[in-house]
Amino acid sequence: MANKARLPETKETWSKIMSSIKAVSKLETFVSHELWHRGYRFRRNVRGMMGTPDIAIKKYKVVIFIDSCFWHFCPIHGKMPKSNIDFWVKKLERNQDRDLKSPNIIKMKIGISYESGSMR
Repeated sequence: MANKARLPETKETWSKIMSSIKAVSKLETFVSHELWHRGYRFRRNVRGMMGTPDIAIKKYKVVIFIDSCFWHFCPIHGKMPKSNIDFWVKKLERNQDRDLKSPNIIKMKIGISYESGSMR
């Protein structure tokens, strides 16, 4: 009999575990490496800035948002999960609504790229 992992017993424990998971997309890594090799110095995931941009180059007042196809429901590659559909529909719709509002709030040059390579 194989050992099964136990699920956390409280929401607080589950939240702590999930918040410790840090994921960086391949596109984010690629863009970061390219910028760095071209001499641009930047900060990643700047929490003090509106929208928490993936990359911020404060010297030039440039922020870059790199939206993964899943979390921002890319019209080309976004796929709806098969389980817990009600939750995911609401979550992904909120992400899309926030994405539409954010560029109007931020007063800097903005580049938004989907992981698939399409720009908006």
